[in-house]
Amino acid sequence: MSNDSQDELAGTEAPFVSHLVELRDRLIKAIAAIAAVFAVLCIWPGIGHLYDLLAAPMTANLPAGTKLIATNVFSPFLVPLKVTLMGAFLIALPIVLYQLWAFVAPGLYSHEKKLVLPLVVTSTLLFFVGVAFCYFIVIPALTKFIVGVSSASINVAPDIEQYFGTVLTLFVVFGLAFEVPVAVIVLARVGIVNVKQLREWRGYFIVAAFVVAAIVTPPDVISQLSLAIPMIILYEIGIIAAQVLIKHTKAPEESPPAR
Repeated sequence: MSNDSQDELAGTEAPFVSHLVELRDRLIKAIAAIAAVFAVLCIWPGIGHLYDLLAAPMTANLPAGTKLIATNVFSPFLVPLKVTLMGAFLIALPIVLYQLWAFVAPGLYSHEKKLVLPLVVTSTLLFFVGVAFCYFIVIPALTKFIVGVSSASINVAPDIEQYFGTVLTLFVVFGLAFEVPVAVIVLARVGIVNVKQLREWRGYFIVAAFVVAAIVTPPDVISQLSLAIPMIILYEIGIIAAQVLIKHTKAPEESPPAR
């Protein structure tokens, strides 16, 4: 390597290492927050009560006296433990996202911070809204549909592992689906698309929403409509929000010249 190249690289090692150290510290704090919440949840209300809470939308709509079953020897312990870990992550999610924000914020301009911080907060809230929508509306409606169409000779008693896997998948799907406004705003703000194009592509998005819903949800019309319709509504909200936020988050050089 030439002396000129060495001179160009001189001094870059220390900032890179300091960034890695800061990233490590932020990750440790995020993991510690999840672990602390997990420990508290294990003590109160306890892993069994948390699984009962998760299973409530299903068990409330099953025939009287019917319970979920465990076909694996360790499922009665491991599945509630996984539920507790999932709950700990959701509760600690604001702290995790704050650590992410604190890591990237020093490298942002002031006008970028005005956009990123509200988006971090909004995306967190929208994810929780999506999970709550799935828990309180989609799962009960899905359970009623399954019980209603099942034959009288069939005893509807889902396995706890399969139920947990299905619910976790639905939580992630609906949580991410409710991030549509954030995705629309980001795409419009960075200049990949503009608001006019977003309006023109409305029809394509409606078709895409139903296709995605048909792929990622169980094969029933209730969960598919429950996903597609909110995505379409949130797309319209995202267009309106993008138009408003772009005007208030422009960089100084992007601002129109004063007359």
